[in-house]
Amino acid sequence: MQIKSRIVNKTLYILLSGELDEYTAPKVRDDLDRLMETEKGFVQIVMDLSELTFMDSLGVGVMIGRYKKMKQLDKPIFISNPSRVAERIFKMSGLYDIMPKII
Repeated sequence: MQIKSRIVNKTLYILLSGELDEYTAPKVRDDLDRLMETEKGFVQIVMDLSELTFMDSLGVGVMIGRYKKMKQLDKPIFISNPSRVAERIFKMSGLYDIMPKII
């Protein structure tokens, strides 16, 4: 799993590439937390999931946990370019209700 990020116009863009599963979830969680804590000046997050090839229930947990952390800071998370896998999981789990998909 790779994580790339950049800030543009007060938006933190995060690209997740690879598999978000029981093996990668702990590191992804820690890396995202560190990124969200150290980056300054952003008011929202856009997660690009176009390169996410697999996601299991632990991956869903990672996403919900990051949502809760950012909600406390009043910083919304949006999903962009979901892969087929991500789209299916987000629809089935209801994650789009808390992290809307944007175009």
